[in-house]
Amino acid sequence: MKKSILSLVLIMSVIVSFAAVSVRYQNKDSKSHTFKVKIEGRTTEVTFDKGTSNVTIQGNAKECIIYCECGEVKVKAGDELEIKDGCIKVK
Repeated sequence: MKKSILSLVLIMSVIVSFAAVSVRYQNKDSKSHTFKVKIEGRTTEVTFDKGTSNVTIQGNAKECIIYCECGEVKVKAGDELEIKDGCIKVK
């Protein structure tokens, strides 16, 4: 019984450690943008460089809220984003 509980705790720890919000984006603006992000009730920042790339927002969640010039955007892991005129749109 103790082995089963220990194994379950170990598996859950590994699963939680891989949780994060990773997205692919295309920044159509000629500059990088840094936006505030709310994930797991805490606020952090994420920078999207010019061009097309990937970004990972660290946390133990699979979704977050990004605050851009056009309001707040709910983003889930695996989403593809487009940034234009400082606004984020989920494709």
